[in-house]
Amino acid sequence: MTIRVMLVDDQVLLRTGFRMVLAAQPDMEVVAEAGDGAEAVEVLRSTAVDVVLMDVRMPRLDGVEATRRICAQADPPKVLILTTFDLDEYAFSGLKAGASGFMLKDVPPGELLSAIRSVHSGDAVVAPSTTRRLLDRFSPMLPSSIKEPRHKHIEKLTDREREVMMLVAQGLSNGEIAARLVLSEATVKTHVGRILTKLGLRDRVQVVVLAYETGLVRAGGGAG
Repeated sequence: MTIRVMLVDDQVLLRTGFRMVLAAQPDMEVVAEAGDGAEAVEVLRSTAVDVVLMDVRMPRLDGVEATRRICAQADPPKVLILTTFDLDEYAFSGLKAGASGFMLKDVPPGELLSAIRSVHSGDAVVAPSTTRRLLDRFSPMLPSSIKEPRHKHIEKLTDREREVMMLVAQGLSNGEIAARLVLSEATVKTHVGRILTKLGLRDRVQVVVLAYETGLVRAGGGAG
C-alpha cells in the first residue's frame, strides 16, 4: 500500500528536500503540498492524504490550528508535527490539537521514513523519552484546577490499566512496561489498546497528554 503524504511548510527548499527523500521510497508518494496551514486545510478538502508532515510556524494559519481543524474532520489523515526546536511549545500544542507525534526537522532521513510508516500504521512516533521531557517542561501550562476524580473516564480503567497508563505517561515503552510488571509485550499492548478505547483516545501520545492534564502523572514523571 502506498502511503500518500502531504508536505506543509512555508519554506520551499525544505519541502523539496523532503519530497526527494520520500520519492525514493517504493511505498510513499507525495500527493500534495501547501505553504501554510490555511492552504493545507483547503487542499485536503479535495485530496486524499494518509499522513501530513506539518510545520508549526507559518503565515496566515499556523500548524497548530491547521492540525486542530484537520483532526476535527471525519476520517482525518494522521498529522506529524515537524519543529525546528526541540521541546518547542508549539509542538506540545500540536499534540494537544490531535497530532500523532512530532519530530525535529533535522531528523535523519531513515528516522523520518520510519516515523511516517509508524504514524500510518496507527502508532505514535514521539519517542517515550522525548514525550516525557516535553511534558515535564510544559505540564505547568496544563490546567491545575481539575479535582478528583479529575477525569470521569479514568474511573472506567481497571487497576492494571491505570498502572499501565501511568507507566506509558512516564515514558516507558511496551517492552519496558512488560518487564516492570512481569507481563508479556502482547499483554501490555492489549492493555494499551483497551485504555485507548475506554478513554476515546487515538494513540499513546494522547494517553500521555491526558495523564498530565488530569494529574494522574505530574512533572518529573511521578504518579499524581
